[in-house]
Amino acid sequence: MRTFTPLRKIATLAATGVFALSLAACGASETPADGSSSAGAKLTVGFVAVGPEGGWRTANEENIKEAFKNADIELKYAPATNGDQNSQITAFTSFVDEDVDAIVLSATEATGWETSLKKAQEAEIPVVLLDRGIEPNDDSLYTSLIAPDNVGISAAAATWANARFPDGGNYVVLEGPPGLSVVNDRNKGWDATVESSLKKVGSQSANWSTEEAKSVFETMLKSKSNDIQLVFAQNDEMGLGAVQAVEEAGLTPGKDVKIITIDGTKNALTALSEGKLSFVAEYNPLFGEDAVAVVKKAVAGESVEKNIVVKSVTFDSPEAAKTALPERKY
Repeated sequence: MRTFTPLRKIATLAATGVFALSLAACGASETPADGSSSAGAKLTVGFVAVGPEGGWRTANEENIKEAFKNADIELKYAPATNGDQNSQITAFTSFVDEDVDAIVLSATEATGWETSLKKAQEAEIPVVLLDRGIEPNDDSLYTSLIAPDNVGISAAAATWANARFPDGGNYVVLEGPPGLSVVNDRNKGWDATVESSLKKVGSQSANWSTEEAKSVFETMLKSKSNDIQLVFAQNDEMGLGAVQAVEEAGLTPGKDVKIITIDGTKNALTALSEGKLSFVAEYNPLFGEDAVAVVKKAVAGESVEKNIVVKSVTFDSPEAAKTALPERKY
């Protein structure tokens, strides 16, 4: 196991001071840093969430909920309906209308958020993006983005692939749902780093799903007469689906076909420890405490970092996976 160093520089900007209350106008003090309002009431935060999506998402959202609960901040949880962006926009608008103290947002789609974010800005409600950014990335519309470095993580995966295939080979990419900033960034880091000797022979979305990835990769293998040596699966579930497809094709995962995944869940590390996966890049979901800290500072009108990169690690051997598994929380 090695520590992954993010490739993108963390930029620190001052948050706007529109959230601080005027003593002269209101006769009240600013919001204390302990999570209570100036009148002693709890802070209320709206969580526009993705909802059920796999092991990583479950770990992430439970960690967010636990962190806000421990901070004695009321968190109103609003998961998307079947990943539908419209349901998220409706929840976001409702939170603005309720005049919550802050909103944390994990967007199901990268685009289409400008109007909603402007409404929150006009209402002087800070918005903290979690895990996923927006496109176009107008950072004047949100307070902070907290996420692991997707570009750097996928670049690290490609660097490993380059070393494992010095003479080249055929590979495919199993992508997440189209339009997500996460997917775009993982493609960006991989494409910018992978050597030209490795030839892409297919790329298709499998929607983060094990079953869908199994079906997609079965078709890819048949179409190429099993002449595929590498899979870059953009999450663990899809990588595990690729493992099933390889086995059903009479091939050996980890030997005939090497499979890279991103997330670092227990299931993936178990498969790596058994030699079925070849490289697992962690996408650390445990940043609830960071979210709490940023929300408190933003509501109090304090300076916050515009981009907070969550440190993650990579695993490139069964031994590394076996060492990490007993401490894995998700």
